[in-house]
Amino acid sequence: MCLIVIAWRARPDLPLLVAANRDEWRDRPAEPAHWWPDAPSILAGRDLEARGTWMGVTREGRFAAVTNFRDPSDRRSTARSRGGLVTEFLVSSESPERYLARVADEAGAYNGFNLIVGDGASLWYFGSREGTARAISPGVHGLSNHVLDEPWPKVIRGRQAMERALADDDPFPSLFTLLGDPLGVPDAELPRTGVALEWERRLAAPLITGADYGTRASTVVSFSNDREVRFEERTLAADGSVSHRETFRF
Repeated sequence: MCLIVIAWRARPDLPLLVAANRDEWRDRPAEPAHWWPDAPSILAGRDLEARGTWMGVTREGRFAAVTNFRDPSDRRSTARSRGGLVTEFLVSSESPERYLARVADEAGAYNGFNLIVGDGASLWYFGSREGTARAISPGVHGLSNHVLDEPWPKVIRGRQAMERALADDDPFPSLFTLLGDPLGVPDAELPRTGVALEWERRLAAPLITGADYGTRASTVVSFSNDREVRFEERTLAADGSVSHRETFRF
């Protein structure tokens, strides 16, 4: 994932609401969201190269998502796949706090990452650059390829859109509008992350298009007070159009 916007205990009937875009190289094979045959409680897309996932939920109400920390100078081909961090939490029964304490001890085996995990009772964040897990406070939060709530333009835009969507009877349409926003920002507002200016411009929008790299999937998930999970994923083509949809309620 390269943009995750979360409303945690910000609306009485929806204790957790998530809108996220997965940005990835288009030649990396992946499956859209489905119930995994080898782990039947997991609903998630699947990276067919490393067999992990970028975001998923379970029938028991667990949630996890990961983003990369963007730093071109620190990239090791021998590092473990970060998608495994999501899968391992989803199949475990550990509390978020305990799981992330274990992840902290092994964080050096991965390239830079940000991980959000929750079990319905609590929601926690660990960033490998910070090195310490922390509980996420109630409210609206955003995460891209830096630390939680770093005020990158797309994170600010995402949090504002989530605040507005919380007032809607059905927040899903507004959140998908956010995830489909292709507008960039002036150069003066771009973060400086070590990639070329052309890439900073391209990566600044919530929706990234292009035949080589871009937003592969947009997903909105809600967890209600009556324990219903609603999960909708849209697979996107290189031009940003929707090529496939999956919707689940359980």
